[in-house]
Amino acid sequence: MGFGDPSGNYWLGNDLLSQLTANNRYKLRFDLQQLRSGNWYYAEYSTFRVLSEADNYMMQVGGFSGNASIDALGYHNEQRFTTFDRDNDRWPTTNCAEWLGCGFWYHTCGWCRVNGARSSPAGFYWSGLPGGRLLQMSRMWLECK
Repeated sequence: MGFGDPSGNYWLGNDLLSQLTANNRYKLRFDLQQLRSGNWYYAEYSTFRVLSEADNYMMQVGGFSGNASIDALGYHNEQRFTTFDRDNDRWPTTNCAEWLGCGFWYHTCGWCRVNGARSSPAGFYWSGLPGGRLLQMSRMWLECK
């Protein structure tokens, strides 16, 4: 189920993401505002799919383009969604969701953290952005192909 405020800070929910992306009709776009400069960058993925709960909501992502310098999300390709109570990441001694304060498709905690609280000690970031990885804001969009 989704949660948050639909007019701003909102997560659609993995069940709905899985249903929406099952037929590969959407691409994924991130709009990323760098904290220090306030400049906007974007990362777009021509392929984005979230598998079902039976597959622990594994994410499949590819076809990176944009001016965000590096494919930070691609590092997490083929990862299962990790939450506080379901440690599906590849770090054997740490639950990345617990350590970073938010659920996500973590490999070994990662190159991007776009849906957590800015106030977290781990930060709110997209690695490789010009001027530094820390973000002021991020938006994650599904767009019809």
